[in-house]
This record gives sequence, C-alpha cells and structure tokens, in this order.
Amino acid sequence: MDQPLAPGLYIVATPIGNLGDMTSRAVDTLRRADHILAEDKRVTAKLLAHIGAKAPMTAYHDHSDDSLRQRILGDLATKAVALVSDAGTPLISDPGYKLVRSARKSGHAIHTLPGPSAAIAALTLAGLPTDRFLFLGFLPAKAKARADAIAEVKTVRATLVLYESGPRLGDSLAALRDGLGVREAAVVREISKLHEETVTGTLDELAVRYADAPPRGEIVIVIGPPPEREEASDDELDVALRTALKSMTPSRAAADVAASLGVPRKRAYARALELGVGS
Repeated sequence: MDQPLAPGLYIVATPIGNLGDMTSRAVDTLRRADHILAEDKRVTAKLLAHIGAKAPMTAYHDHSDDSLRQRILGDLATKAVALVSDAGTPLISDPGYKLVRSARKSGHAIHTLPGPSAAIAALTLAGLPTDRFLFLGFLPAKAKARADAIAEVKTVRATLVLYESGPRLGDSLAALRDGLGVREAAVVREISKLHEETVTGTLDELAVRYADAPPRGEIVIVIGPPPEREEASDDELDVALRTALKSMTPSRAAADVAASLGVPRKRAYARALELGVGS
C-alpha cells in the first residue's frame, strides 16, 4: 500500500491536451492526495476518472472567497491538498497565488509538480526568439483598455506571449497590429491535441486571416520583439532635444528623448546640457 503524502499544498500541472503528457509524479500525487482543489470540478473529474484518482474535490477559482481559503489553510496542517487548474500549470492565468502566499505565510509545506504550460509550449512552436519573453495573460476585452495594455509593452525588447479565445482573436490581432506595428508573430492553437496548428506571419497578415474566421480551441499568440533600429543621428537627436527642452528640464528632456529614439540616456543628457535650456 502506498505511503500517505505528507501534509501540505501540492501544485499539480495537468495536461493541456494529450493525456499522455501527464507526469507519473502528478498521477501518483493526485491518487494519494487527501483532497483536490479544482478550478472546475466537472473538468477535473474526467481526468481523475482516467487516472483512477478518487479524492474528494472542492471548487477553487477566481470567485472563491476568503472563508474558503481559510478552511483550506486549516486542512493543510494535517492533509495533503492538491491544487489543479482546468489544464496546464496552476497559477498561470489561473487562480491560486493568494492561497500559495497564505500557505507559505502560515508555515505550511508547498510543493510544485512541473508539467505542461501552454505559454511555454507555444514558444517552442513559434520559431521566435526565446531568450527573453514576457507573458501577458489575456488582453482586456474593452478596446480602450486593450489599446492601453498594448501601449505599455510596445518598447519591451522581448517576445510577447498571450492567451486569447477564438471569438476575440481577430479583434486582438488587429489591436496588436495597430499598437505594435510590423512584428513577426504566430497563432498557436490546440497544443498537443489532434488538430494542433501553428500559423506564422506578420501581425497584419494574421489579423487579416482571422478577421472573419475565428478558429476553435485554446489559443496562444506569440509576438516577436520590436525590430532593432539604427541609432539616431546627431541631427535627429538635436531636433528632438530642442523641442523637449522648450518645456522640460535637461534631465527630463534627455530621458524622454532617449526612450523615444532608443539612444543611451547618457548621450542624450550630455547633448541636452550642451544645447542648454530653451534652445
């Protein structure tokens, strides 16, 4: 007979598609757990039936209140509690971080069982730089908030990764094209499932492709970093600085111009001092 698991919280990654992607450690943990916290019990029940796990479940999701979290914390002292999401790694665009934080603060043991993640899997399929990437989760649904969120990351020199649904894909790609300009990108869907698909192109090409043809399935958008730009010439720097210096201190003008032109701040500041306030 298997030994019982030690009390604590077990963060268990589950398959995003192919059930064969589940690790043997994850299967063993779910079979031996005293209790399972599931984002959607109906979804998790199918997985538990497949692997022969019979632990009782409690729904734990974005709308769970503090009283439930406190009850769970009380259980962790004597029970092995597994946390799962509908698919993939819990806490990645899924609820759970408050529970992890509270469990650690209360001194409970916390274990993570690494496994499938749609964001990481999509990065491997996209053929875009992976040395630096930024995960954005889901973009806001409203146009203004979405445009603002995109503007915040326009100058980030990293590959961007975000989740999206089929019905919103066309609008999101159009907003990304308008906000980021010409970028290489990929739309990855149904990862590890029968109809897995990766479509690559520019944001404009992808926006046109999906404008009136929303695909089915879980979708990840991967966007390449902004293109390298040539460093501004002395004349371009002077023009920008003279304009900025009309309303800013040399320090502030240098910071703004350096960011907009992609030049070292030290260079911009030295030139701003040379030009002088009001030049």
